[in-house]
Amino acid sequence: MGRLSVPEGRSAARDAGTSRAVAKDGQFVLATTNPNKAREIREIFAACCPGAELVERPEGAPDVEETEATLLGNARLKAVAIVEATGLPAIAEDSGIEVAALGGAPGVRSARYAGEPANDQANVDKVLEELAGKVGPQERRARFVTVAVALWPDGREVAVEGSVEGWVTSERRGGGGFGYDPVFVPLEGDGRTFGEMAELSPDAKHALSHRGRAFRALASSLAR
Repeated sequence: MGRLSVPEGRSAARDAGTSRAVAKDGQFVLATTNPNKAREIREIFAACCPGAELVERPEGAPDVEETEATLLGNARLKAVAIVEATGLPAIAEDSGIEVAALGGAPGVRSARYAGEPANDQANVDKVLEELAGKVGPQERRARFVTVAVALWPDGREVAVEGSVEGWVTSERRGGGGFGYDPVFVPLEGDGRTFGEMAELSPDAKHALSHRGRAFRALASSLAR
């Protein structure tokens, strides 16, 4: 993959409790506050776009309330907050699981489906409870979606989406991954949940996952 090219833009960080910095070619600040997501994004970029330098979210960056009605809207909110706080290009994402039998829920509310504060175990428990009585892959169909956004201080934006079809199991399987991974089986896989895949090989999950597809697409767009 080619070297990333970062457009001209503001180079000095704003005074928001963060270190002042100058953007280097291929450098982006990760907006996520989720260490599991940050790790996966790094793993995906390392495999397909080693020329990128992904910088940790600075401690002084403000938290963002995810108030938008779409994954794209929330991803943009997070990217804008980091660009405004640092003056550097940012990469942000938002992800959700859409369950057909639940009318597409949890969707954009996936991270906080069981209420505040965000709790992966409670979210999964709520989905499993709501699907009680639904049997087999057809009745438990679901889709995982990630929207990834790269934003520069000059306003340039690249947004991509990655998704994977699958179904929700009746119980957790596998100790790897996070979020809904232990109860989601991708149709293109071999019957294992993302939790089982991540437990054995993170690359196996990234090859099929919504996040893997979104960030490979983003890296490809940035390298053009």
